[in-house]
This record gives sequence, structure tokens and C-alpha cells, in this order.
Amino acid sequence: MGNNPLTVSGKYPTILDNVESLAQVSSMNEEYEFPQTGLVRLKQIIAPYGPIPVSKSTWWQGVKDGRFPKPRKLGAGVTVWRAEDVRALYEDFG
Repeated sequence: MGNNPLTVSGKYPTILDNVESLAQVSSMNEEYEFPQTGLVRLKQIIAPYGPIPVSKSTWWQGVKDGRFPKPRKLGAGVTVWRAEDVRALYEDFG
């Protein structure tokens, strides 16, 4: 196994083996375009991946205050927003 804490022997990859795949994920995030229609989850809406640069707590306070669109519940632990409503929000203020 050796003294290097970043490597393991056998079938498990090293941290350095994942550098290329991390770069691919990063470039995918840069190319992400917010959908025109459909339903989106909170992670698709707020920073760092979404177009609205607010924290989760600020977003929920805005929903409560009526500044941001109301969500729809699809089930226990599944909350979504209409992409059209979110797009209208950031296009109006953008």
C-alpha cells in the first residue's frame, strides 16, 4: 500500500485518476443551459449551478414572501418549480 495517503492498491482508483473526470464534470456545468420548459429542482435554480445567485435559505424566504415562484410538491422530499416561472424571474431582473 505504501505511505502515500492518496493512493490505494488493487481495484480502487487514486485521487489523481479522477482529475480528468472532474474536469469533464466541471466543463459540463459551464455548458449547462437552463431549460425553457418543464420542472426543475432547487439545485438547478440557485447558485452555483443555477441562474439565481442566492443561498437556499434566501430562496426559501423569497418563496415565503412571494418574491420567488411557489413550488409544487411531487411527493415526500420532492419539490419542483416550473422552469417557465423561474426563467421569467431571472429574465425580468436580468
